[in-house]
Amino acid sequence: MTAGGRRMSMVDVTGKKEEIRIAEASGFLRLTEDGVNAVKSGESHPQGKGDPIEVAKVAAILAVKKTPELVPHCHPIKITGVDVDVEVLEDGVKMSVRVKSEGKTGVEMDALTGLVVGLVTLWDMVKYAEKDEEGQYPHTRIENVRVVEKIIKEKE
Repeated sequence: MTAGGRRMSMVDVTGKKEEIRIAEASGFLRLTEDGVNAVKSGESHPQGKGDPIEVAKVAAILAVKKTPELVPHCHPIKITGVDVDVEVLEDGVKMSVRVKSEGKTGVEMDALTGLVVGLVTLWDMVKYAEKDEEGQYPHTRIENVRVVEKIIKEKE
């Protein structure tokens, strides 16, 4: 298949052996004091959308499972575990997503996708507290998104 005159294909992993694959991604959602207080209170909106942290965790897990539908060259893989950790700090929220799989290809993109969707969901849950007088977000931002660990182990 070609795209714009260039060859395009999904990497063939047929010959690779199945291994245990683990990847962890982390990032930070910078919030105002009001946004942090909204996260800490467990109330995302005056009309009651639910607990921001719990909704963001569910969104992160769902995003991990949907990664091959969102990132064109990611292989559908058997996810065997997802852990989402959230730490509320005085200037925002740190999140990490750890993904485990048994397969022929890594899970870094799955961990990153889960992380970013989790952070965006958290932002959405407290955006009412983040907007300035003009409805803008001058202080809110997602920072330091990265893969912090990648592990490949032999299956026993």
